[in-house]
Amino acid sequence: MATTTRRPLLGLIALVVVTAGAVHALGWWSQQRLGAQVAAAARPGDIQMIGSVTCVYCAQARAWFNENRVPFDECLIERDAACAERYHLLMAPGTPVMFVRGRRLLGFNAQAVADALATRVQ
Repeated sequence: MATTTRRPLLGLIALVVVTAGAVHALGWWSQQRLGAQVAAAARPGDIQMIGSVTCVYCAQARAWFNENRVPFDECLIERDAACAERYHLLMAPGTPVMFVRGRRLLGFNAQAVADALATRVQ
């Protein structure tokens, strides 16, 4: 009797594991595709990032850009007085602050960068 009640439970566990793996794989594939799309669209000078040495999100953005071979320029507010002044004039709530073809983005979101590269500044 115990064997017959375990089978459905084991089947359910297997289904959850397979579904979680598929969702993870889909997310990875989507990020890879997005990285290739951004790398193909970005030219030197298109993406500028105001960052901070201690900012975790800046480190994530930097790693993502480098991993996907996306050209970007970065200044750090702790190391560059002009960068710090620009940051303070923007009255931004935190870092990173990105400018993608002139469009200001707060924080790092790869999809937002891709969208900004796809739109024309008027």
